[in-house]
Amino acid sequence: MLAKKYKEMLTKKSVIRELSEFATARGKEIGYENVFDYSLGNPSIPVPQKVTDYLIRTLSEENPMALHGYSPSLGIPEAKEKLAESLNRRFGMNYKGTHIFMTSGAAGAIAHAVRCVTEPGDEVLAFAPFFPEYIPYINHSGAVLKTVAPQTKDFQINFEEFEKMLTDKVAAVLINTPNNPSGVAYSEETLTKLANLLEEKSKEFGHEIYLISDEPYREITFDGVESPYPSKFYKYTLSCYSFSKSLSLPGERIGYVAVHPDCPEAETMVVMMGQISRGIGHNCPASLFQLAVAENADLTADLSVYEKNMNIIYDTLMELGFTCVRPNGTFYIFPKALEDDAVAFCKKALKYDLVLVPADSFGCPGYFRMAYCIDTEKVERSMVALKKFVETEYPNR
Repeated sequence: MLAKKYKEMLTKKSVIRELSEFATARGKEIGYENVFDYSLGNPSIPVPQKVTDYLIRTLSEENPMALHGYSPSLGIPEAKEKLAESLNRRFGMNYKGTHIFMTSGAAGAIAHAVRCVTEPGDEVLAFAPFFPEYIPYINHSGAVLKTVAPQTKDFQINFEEFEKMLTDKVAAVLINTPNNPSGVAYSEETLTKLANLLEEKSKEFGHEIYLISDEPYREITFDGVESPYPSKFYKYTLSCYSFSKSLSLPGERIGYVAVHPDCPEAETMVVMMGQISRGIGHNCPASLFQLAVAENADLTADLSVYEKNMNIIYDTLMELGFTCVRPNGTFYIFPKALEDDAVAFCKKALKYDLVLVPADSFGCPGYFRMAYCIDTEKVERSMVALKKFVETEYPNR
C-alpha cells in the first residue's frame, strides 16, 4: 500500500512549481524569451569567479578522497570554523565551529532546527505571508504549523494577533527576513519587540520558546540598508542559512544551522542534529561544497541586478495604480491584485504570457508574487506586457 500522506500531497502540488512548468511548456511554443516567467525564485546571476577558480584549483590539486568522501556527520571542522569566523566578523557574534551544523541548504537547516527544539504536537508559529513549503517542513516533523495573520500595511509582525496565538503550546517561532514573498526585512524595532516578548513568555510558560530564523536572503538588501541579524536580539535563536542566493549555488544544496553560542546546551544541540540526520536522511552534505563556501564565506555574487529589476517593476506598478510595499531586499515583490481573487487575476495574466503567482498559499489572499530573478532586458520587455494586461483587463481601475 502506498503512503496515504504523500499520495494526498499529489493533489496539493506547489503552485509555484506548477506555474514554472506551465512557463517551460509555453516557452517551447513561443520561445522562452517571450514568456515573462516570474514564478520560480531561481537565481539569475552567475556564481562568483573566485568560487569557480577555487573549485577548479581544488579539484586539480587536492586529494580526491578528501573532496569526494563522506564528511564527518556534523560537517567538516575546518569549514565550520571558517563559517563561524565569518559570522563573528560580520555580525559581532562569538560562534565557534562547534555551534555550526552543515546542511543541504536552508530547507535542510530548518528540518534539523525544528526537530531539535520541538516534540510531536508542539506548535510552531510563522507570520503570513510565508513560504508555502513551511507547511510540509513543519507538519511532517510532527510539530504543527500555525500562522499569524499579516499586517499588510508594512508586512512587519502583527503583534496583536501574535500575542493571541502565543500560548504555552508554542515551542518555536519561525521567521524569514528579508521575507519571501514580501521582500520586507524586519526592523530593529520589530526584532527587539519580538525578542522581549519571547523572553517574557518563556518565563511565564516555564520553557524556552526558540526562534528559528530562515535567512537565505540576508545579503540581498536594497537602498544601502542592511538587514538586522536576528541572533543579535535573542539568545535562543537558530540561524538557518543557505548559499543558494548569496553565491548563486541553489543546485549545490549547501547551508548550515548556527546555534546561538549563549543558548544553553548550544553545542549539544549541534550534536543532536547529527542524530536527527540519521532519521531523515540529510547526512553529510557535499564535502567539496562545504569547503568551497567556507573559503568564500564573506563573498557574494553581484547582487545589484536584483535591486535594478525591483526598481523597474516597482515604478511600473506604482504608475499602474497597484498597492505594493516597497521591498527592502530578496528578489521578490508582492503587490495587491487588482481584484479580490488573485487566482483569477493571475489566470488572466497568462493570456499576456505573464506568469505571476497568486498568494493564497502564502497565507495572504488577494496578493501575488513576482520573482524578478531574470534578465533585466526581459524585465523591461515584460513591463510592456504588464501595461497591456492592466489596461485591457482593468480599464476602470
